[in-house]
Amino acid sequence: MSERKSKRVSESRTVMTEMVMPNDTNPMGNLMGGNLLRWMDIASGICAGKHCEAHVVTASVDHVSFQKPIKVGDIVALEATVTRAFRTSVEIYVEVFANDIKGGNARRCNHAYYTFVGLADEGKPIPVPPVLPLTEIEQQRYDSAPRRREVRLILSGRIKPEEAKEIRSLFEGMS
Repeated sequence: MSERKSKRVSESRTVMTEMVMPNDTNPMGNLMGGNLLRWMDIASGICAGKHCEAHVVTASVDHVSFQKPIKVGDIVALEATVTRAFRTSVEIYVEVFANDIKGGNARRCNHAYYTFVGLADEGKPIPVPPVLPLTEIEQQRYDSAPRRREVRLILSGRIKPEEAKEIRSLFEGMS
């Protein structure tokens, strides 16, 4: 496949909105973490698919912590944006916001980085389009993506810590 044309972050930005219903919650009336992770995966997967213009599969999810509870009846907005593309994978940043039905008690509840692999129709990985960051925050997320990727690769056992050039470069000259 030939080199793909770079795509702006805004071209694949995805916003998904859900209302927390009683069957989504635990006995305390809070959204269950598994349901939130599912919504985050869906929003991120749509964003990745739009960027890749192909089917995608989830390859990894970075550290997720549930910072603020989301209650039954709350409105949840998930905003997913592409941060960086590698050869066949794309990293997506997803933020979770919640508020009550009247728009009150607005808060940022969670965020995570998801990684997806772009697939051809027969299921083989394909080259994905590069990302063209245009804003300062897009550039920051783009620039820091190789370090996050190396951490994922170390934790999955795909590279050894001493092979993590991007991470090692952060510590060079600090002695």
